[in-house]
Amino acid sequence: MLTVESGVGLQPFNSMAIKARAEHLVRVQSDAQLRQALELAQASGWPVTLLGGGSNVVLAGDVAGLVVVMCSRGRRVLAREPHGVLIEAEAGENWHQLVCWTLDLGLAGLENLSLIPGTAGAAPVQNIGAYGVEVRELFDSLDALDRETGEIRSFSLQECAFAYRDSLFKRAAGRYVILRIRLCLQSRPCLRVDYAPLAAAWQATGLTRADARVVAELVMSIRRSKLPDPALIPNAGSFFKNPLVSARVADELAARFPTMPQFPQEGGEVKLAAGWLIDQAGWKGFRDGPVGVHREQALVLVNPGGGTGAQVLGLAEKIRQDVLQRYGVLLEQEPPVVGG
Repeated sequence: MLTVESGVGLQPFNSMAIKARAEHLVRVQSDAQLRQALELAQASGWPVTLLGGGSNVVLAGDVAGLVVVMCSRGRRVLAREPHGVLIEAEAGENWHQLVCWTLDLGLAGLENLSLIPGTAGAAPVQNIGAYGVEVRELFDSLDALDRETGEIRSFSLQECAFAYRDSLFKRAAGRYVILRIRLCLQSRPCLRVDYAPLAAAWQATGLTRADARVVAELVMSIRRSKLPDPALIPNAGSFFKNPLVSARVADELAARFPTMPQFPQEGGEVKLAAGWLIDQAGWKGFRDGPVGVHREQALVLVNPGGGTGAQVLGLAEKIRQDVLQRYGVLLEQEPPVVGG
């Protein structure tokens, strides 16, 4: 039975804790309920906004039409093969709980992605990544509902067109609704601990034998030391992407700012550290009324005072313009804007 609520407060549905209201809201737990919700919206002339965990979104104001919250649950092992173990998770599954479940099964691969907020269905959209690992490296396939044709399609790794914090589903926002994802994990750990802070923490353990659970614990410890818990300090995680610049621009910046971190990429581009740019510009710990920049991580905008979406976006724009003026680099906002 599909239950449609009206005038629903969205503060509990977004990790920035921004107060806004959904004109209508429905929580779907199955493919059939999703179809019903979309058919209702079409018949009623309502625009549709999809929400997962609400951990990577900024609400600029009230949301017109129908907000569809993906609440489907379920996770399972599909196959154990020589090259890996194939698992499947429904879109509404909590991402971190999914990671913990795989560790309980003795599977490795997701440990570097521990404690990332959000849902399994949102992970491919953003191609989430942390501590040297991106979800595309473990990806097998997914099922999604094509809203243009009404068909459920299966997408392979290549068809998802993953890139840094990007995918087909982000570029074609609103067309596809991810229903479930499949990942290929390993029963024998092949750990990735080359990311500098994680490498140092791993070496400090004195362990020489691969242990995915230990790596997960180290990742969680590092994240907790640098990133605020949204339940305590409302935030949407990293607010800006690490910018990619040409080798020529990178060389010019290196000449002007010798200590600026730079990370060469395949294809010749160079990734810069957005957090370093913001920090060096003096924004870390800055407060602008009810909103601000986290005191430990300049990439994270926080909303401890119950600010509005407009106030969050206003602070973000001030930071963008300041970094552009200082370094000639335009930062790109990571979380999409909804409502208003």
